[in-house]
Amino acid sequence: MGMLDKWREQARRLKIECYTLYLAYRDPRTPWYARIFAACVVGYAFSPIDLIPDFVPIIGYLDDLILLPIGITVALKLIPVAVLDECREKARSVIDQGKPINRVAAALIVILWLGLALLVTRFLISMVAQ
Repeated sequence: MGMLDKWREQARRLKIECYTLYLAYRDPRTPWYARIFAACVVGYAFSPIDLIPDFVPIIGYLDDLILLPIGITVALKLIPVAVLDECREKARSVIDQGKPINRVAAALIVILWLGLALLVTRFLISMVAQ
């Protein structure tokens, strides 16, 4: 197996684990603190806006290569094993059938980022106006 194939397999595993977190977040058996953390990780993973933009050479991909796997690992440890096993099976079957699409979640993420950008902009304007 070549290096590119290994990366593709790793990316596929990350996608499955991220979708597993999404499903576990929605499961009522998941503790509230795990739900909150999982929602943050999934929101960040599916967000079109990164902490460090991808166009920044080398470090632009560090958040995707380091922060996201760490967040997924921590979130998975917070979720009960029975819930994880069930959600992981569902995630594999859905991803094998085709990529899941949730336009409502995408719209909410974009609205959240725009709201955050608006708050930061207002704060900066108020700081400059003083």
